[in-house]
Amino acid sequence: MSLTQTPKPSVLFVCVHNAGRSQMAAGFLRELGGGDIEVRSAGSAPAESINPVAVDAMRELGIDITRNSPTLLDADTVRTSDVVITMGCGDACPIFPGKRYEDWVLDDPAGQSLESVRRIRDEIRTRVEALIVDLAPDAGTKSTQSTTTSNPIAETAPND
Repeated sequence: MSLTQTPKPSVLFVCVHNAGRSQMAAGFLRELGGGDIEVRSAGSAPAESINPVAVDAMRELGIDITRNSPTLLDADTVRTSDVVITMGCGDACPIFPGKRYEDWVLDDPAGQSLESVRRIRDEIRTRVEALIVDLAPDAGTKSTQSTTTSNPIAETAPND
């Protein structure tokens, strides 16, 4: 009996600078997705480097995003992705038929304190965990513990 493998779904996270939100989301998906989902990120106007406060916030959970670098969004990356998740990229994100698009309304961590970025990070994590359940329910989601208190907003507020 021959087993055929289905290709991994691919997710593209897009924000303007590809230095904070999209990098944190990509870091979570790589870490928690168990290798079952291809992860990409890009920005419509990439920054020179990743936001150091975002790096610190992710490091608190044992996730290293320092090896990543902001990347310019291009049409081919969108075209070859199954799911495109925007986080404030505006009209710069090309639309292709047959792709799944989601817009995650999240604060921009640029210029924010570590405490504020932790809240953004925790909201991103909640959304990434739901995405993994939807795209690859059998993926081995790893547990990462925050050194901060739990996110009461994620536990009590409905998703808008």
